[in-house]
Amino acid sequence: MASYNSPTDYISHHLTNLKVTVASGWTINLDTVVNSFVLGAVTFGILFMVARSMTAGVPGRLQAAIELLIEFVNSQVKEVYHGKSTLVTPIAITVFLWVLVMNSVKLIPIDWLAWVTHLFAPYWRPVPTTDLNTTLALSLSVILLVIVFSVRAKGVGGYIHELFCTPFGSNPLLWPFNFAFQLIELVSKPLSLALRLYGNMFAGEVIFLLIGLLGAVGVGGVIVGGFLQAGWAIFHILVVALQAFIFMMLTVVYLSMAEEHH
Repeated sequence: MASYNSPTDYISHHLTNLKVTVASGWTINLDTVVNSFVLGAVTFGILFMVARSMTAGVPGRLQAAIELLIEFVNSQVKEVYHGKSTLVTPIAITVFLWVLVMNSVKLIPIDWLAWVTHLFAPYWRPVPTTDLNTTLALSLSVILLVIVFSVRAKGVGGYIHELFCTPFGSNPLLWPFNFAFQLIELVSKPLSLALRLYGNMFAGEVIFLLIGLLGAVGVGGVIVGGFLQAGWAIFHILVVALQAFIFMMLTVVYLSMAEEHH
């Protein structure tokens, strides 16, 4: 376990990613990439095994929970999405579950995880969604889907016409203003998605770290810190699930808007 010289050293250490430099000088946050893919693989591996073993009779607890989740997401999609694509519900389930699982790692005390990760790495941030690179990558993926859905629904010509002729009209003099408006709207969507998720998760992580500092005060600090950690964790369960739900719902809303004709 690493030793810390000050509270600032403790917090900055836990907020530092394990960076790896690759070709052309690019830097990758290795801990974020590994954690994201491992959590995704485990989650959808469990879903795959449940799907392979599904029965028509009385389901087990895990199967019942997954069926309830799928029905819940599907009902939300039906209320919001008004297009014809059958891919939206699977996309929504994927987004919701992956973001939920990545967020949920925050509920494990960070010092417990550090006891393990410090065995093989000097730095290791366990929660992928506290890395802005993760939330931006997820958001950009959603916007790429928005563009694909728009082109599929309207055709290349129709999408280009929308870019240059909406919302102010088709007069050529208005094309630059229409395009600027559409570009701002397109850029603001991934930024709002990414910053909302990142801000909430990062703030929660910092509060957990501040509470963890009480352990350095002594036995009293450990006891008080334990109660505060438990209370904040219980409250943060709602935040973790809510942020995953919001990200999913905005994804569905954007995909629905993408297929609307103007």
